[in-house]
Amino acid sequence: MEIWIRDIDHIREAAKEFILHMPKGNVFAFYGKMGAGKTTFIKAVCEELGVDDVITSPTFAIINEYHTDKEDTIYHFDFYRIKKLEEVYDMGYEDYFYSGRLCFIEWPELIEELLPEDVTKVRMKENRTGERFVEF
Repeated sequence: MEIWIRDIDHIREAAKEFILHMPKGNVFAFYGKMGAGKTTFIKAVCEELGVDDVITSPTFAIINEYHTDKEDTIYHFDFYRIKKLEEVYDMGYEDYFYSGRLCFIEWPELIEELLPEDVTKVRMKENRTGERFVEF
């Protein structure tokens, strides 16, 4: 499925559509070049899911934990700075990925072999006119 994001003003609409069509499973791996809009889109999805927390990229923390107004927890990972898989083992990634709670992962290509079998791969791309789309 493809969801087009015309511009930043329409990202919440795209997030709503993404939520409406989210496949079963809880782990979503977001692929895309630097600046593709992964963090911005995940932020919009989290807001649409009822997160009131400040939503930022977990680039330095590696993981951010958000809480929704329905008392659900969402985990947001950014593995860009991971140097060795041992770092991911040490943080206890399995406790998150297999918790049943939503996990949104940026830079999953760096930990590909650790992703669950039922992971949903989400590709974010930009066309020549600057429009972005989400494909899953």
